Amino acid sequence: MESYVERPPIPELSGMVRTVWIQRTGEAAYLQRHLPTGGVELRVPVGGPPMLAGPLTGPSIELIPPRTTLVGIRFHPGSAPPLPSVLDDLVDQRIRLAELWGEADRLEEAVAAAATPERALGVVQARLLAQYRRTPVDPLVGAAVRALMPWQPVNIDALAGHLALSASQLRRRCLQAVGMSPKVLQRTLRFQGFLALAQAGTRASGRRSSDGAAGLAIDAGYADQAHLSRECLRLTGLTPRQLLGGEVDRCACGHDHAASYRPFLSGRDRLPAGLGITTKEGGVKRWWW
Repeated sequence: MESYVERPPIPELSGMVRTVWIQRTGEAAYLQRHLPTGGVELRVPVGGPPMLAGPLTGPSIELIPPRTTLVGIRFHPGSAPPLPSVLDDLVDQRIRLAELWGEADRLEEAVAAAATPERALGVVQARLLAQYRRTPVDPLVGAAVRALMPWQPVNIDALAGHLALSASQLRRRCLQAVGMSPKVLQRTLRFQGFLALAQAGTRASGRRSSDGAAGLAIDAGYADQAHLSRECLRLTGLTPRQLLGGEVDRCACGHDHAASYRPFLSGRDRLPAGLGITTKEGGVKRWWW
């Protein structure tokens, strides 16, 4: 029987890793639809080579063989295993980690030797923690990612100015460290925000007399439900109804993604007053750090 369990990472990795997971397939192969999250994923099949999934700009379909166990790490945007390549070279790609990281072979051996998938996941996290202690993370990109979270829309040019960068400099640094432009990342995170609200069973705020998916779309920053539907089709290849199985509070695959979406909701709950930024349209937006 196929199963998928997410959990938070070890505390020392929480600033870089969004969630960790274990997936098992049953007697039949499993068709997995991967969605854009803004970050990369490390997937390590027990007994197989570690794979790196680069940042996605659209859905990626993978057929996972039967009787397979995988452990995985889903990174925050702007965080990734130590790599010689910039991330815009890895967009929409799935490649063997050994091509990019010298530790990959030893990681594969350690995971294969672990007694249980839970211990294998611990091995992967411990190896990553040792590497991250020696690898600097671009602080300006980290600040940009936090500002681009969905709950407080921000104008990209204003964000660049606040970071003392030109718009082209911000774009270049995001392409290198995230794999996508700030605008594409903002759209991806907005959709992830909608999914976070849906997964948590959050009630819509009731603005504009909307409820259900329409209300959550507005709460996540979409103009209306039609706007959400267009973005959902572009990012997932499915309509919101197909993706969520007709229910607002779950996805059609039946997996529980609460551990993955909790960072989005906690950020929304603790938004401070923020910094007002005047947009090109003349309105004032607030964004947070």
